[in-house]
Amino acid sequence: MRHVRDFAVTVLALAALGVAAGTLWSYLAPRPPYVVTERGPVLADASTQALIAADGWFAVVTGALGLACGAAGYLLSRRGRPLAVVLGLAAGGLLAGYLTTVVGGALNLGAVSVAAAGRDVPAVAGPLKLTAQGVLVAWPMLAAGAFAVLEGVAAYRDSPLRRPFGGHDPYGPISSYDISGGDR
Repeated sequence: MRHVRDFAVTVLALAALGVAAGTLWSYLAPRPPYVVTERGPVLADASTQALIAADGWFAVVTGALGLACGAAGYLLSRRGRPLAVVLGLAAGGLLAGYLTTVVGGALNLGAVSVAAAGRDVPAVAGPLKLTAQGVLVAWPMLAAGAFAVLEGVAAYRDSPLRRPFGGHDPYGPISSYDISGGDR
């Protein structure tokens, strides 16, 4: 039952962070320029970098939070239920990434001044959305990866393999030998 609780708490905490991340992403990411025509909104400048910049800001925001969540999850799970926390980081990271896209697309906090190259028609700020869907996995991958790296470092630090020969040096202290290999 504690495993289920730890999993659920991790997922819910990351979901709440996903809402905050969506707000931050909406504030930081630029909006692509659109022109309203009879057919509806059309991308005003096909060479705009705003679409790529929005994906980049999404990766930065969710990646940084993924690393922070992985480290926090590791520190909080030292009591003995790391599997539930790792699974919660993975599932919660996916949910948080999705919530980041939904909230970031719904809010309009970023810069509203846009420019379209070579257009006389006024451009309007378009919706914020992802064009590279692969960045959705930045949060869960970095969270689980950070957890795994920290767990690996701690396991190696406590491992008997780190100290071969049972922790004893078979050659004795180095000060009793000459550099050339002979005794003093």
